[in-house]
Amino acid sequence: INSVSLIVDNVRSSENVGSFFRTCDALGIDKIFLVGYTPKPLDKFNRPDSKIAKTALGAEKTIFNKSYVTIGPLVKQLKKEGYTILGLELSPDSIDYRDVLNKVKKNANLALIVGNEVDGISSKTLKYCDYVVQIPMRGNKESLNVSVATGIALSELTRLW
Repeated sequence: INSVSLIVDNVRSSENVGSFFRTCDALGIDKIFLVGYTPKPLDKFNRPDSKIAKTALGAEKTIFNKSYVTIGPLVKQLKKEGYTILGLELSPDSIDYRDVLNKVKKNANLALIVGNEVDGISSKTLKYCDYVVQIPMRGNKESLNVSVATGIALSELTRLW
């Protein structure tokens, strides 16, 4: 794997966004794309989001991030650049997140899409994905907090670096 980027699509919690920045920093991921109403490190008046800053502990200042109103143009551009697009979502077509590395090229660039805390990734956005991956759940709950799930998935995707 050459590089891994994170696409955050319509996540509402600033704390989750801050956690994404901190996790990406820990794993050496240097690009985060913020889509839709996902909170940004700086608002339209260039003021810091205090909740992102508190959770990210400065990582929001060192990791490249760019905002997009909609996900389509971003994904189309990344595909042109040779990225394999992954969606982290429980769906009938999803595969175990640990198996996806066997399916992508060894020198691939990966972009992982994570979605809204309640609704996940929209069906429209899932159509852009080359693979939809899920984390198998052994307990009674069907899902994890989006920032926790993202950390687990990104850790596996960066394992081969």
